Amino acid sequence: MKRILLTGGAGFFCTRFTERYKNEYEILSLGRQDLDITDVDKTKNIFNSFKPDYVIHAAAIAVTDFCNKNPEIAYKINVEGSVNIAKITKEVGAKLIFISSEQVFNGNKERGPYDENHKPVPNTVYGENKLEAEKLLKEIIEELWIVRFTWLFDLPQKGLNMASNIIWEVVSSLIKGEEIKASPDEFRGMTYANEMVENFKRIFDIPYGTYHLGSKNDFSRYEVVEHILTTMGLQHRIKDVVIKDSEKYKDLPRDVRLNTDKAENYGLKFSSTKEGLSKCIHDYKLKF
Repeated sequence: MKRILLTGGAGFFCTRFTERYKNEYEILSLGRQDLDITDVDKTKNIFNSFKPDYVIHAAAIAVTDFCNKNPEIAYKINVEGSVNIAKITKEVGAKLIFISSEQVFNGNKERGPYDENHKPVPNTVYGENKLEAEKLLKEIIEELWIVRFTWLFDLPQKGLNMASNIIWEVVSSLIKGEEIKASPDEFRGMTYANEMVENFKRIFDIPYGTYHLGSKNDFSRYEVVEHILTTMGLQHRIKDVVIKDSEKYKDLPRDVRLNTDKAENYGLKFSSTKEGLSKCIHDYKLKF
């Protein structure tokens, strides 16, 4: 049985990964209370004790505003911590999967989707951290996969962590009776977390390198919100609760969509964003 060590183990993706594969792999899932990736000696002791075959490094400070306001703290975790993980992973003879982000393309002025050969231009501390970590890790360890995720979505499940995502934002706003603001000039892939988890095991069998993972999407955030409500049977509520935020991104549309053809050629298949949202709504029986 493969031994897999997860950093950021208490997070949105890793809790779902652990739940899905707990009977297929021997998993050591470590949250920040269990593992301080800036403490080299303690991290080494944990790795040497567990002897992982694979390390999935998902630990990061991913809150954009916090990173922008606290660049030193963000750098220590997102860059220096990642370097520590790569060096220790190499020392114990394991293979590393580094979870990166679409946000390395946040500052690109040309439109997406972006493939793996496209030059990233981040414009946030978090995006800059991720891109620098990618470069440094490639210099440290050869047995490395870098995977850039699109935005994941899901609804709450018992025992699993949550994070801000498109469908939960819509459902939460409906519950609270709040308006939903959505820009017609924002474009990004949005991926059902269950599909990301199901596909993830295929990474162990593909060549090392950088891969874009997730759903393709040709629709704006505003159109995606319309689709969610329509699929839930609440199309009659659209005019009442959805505000088209035409000011946001009007001068420079935000487009961080990823071209995922490379991963798809290796057998990682994802539904489109709209298809994935429809599956999620069906799975949770949210049709009214």
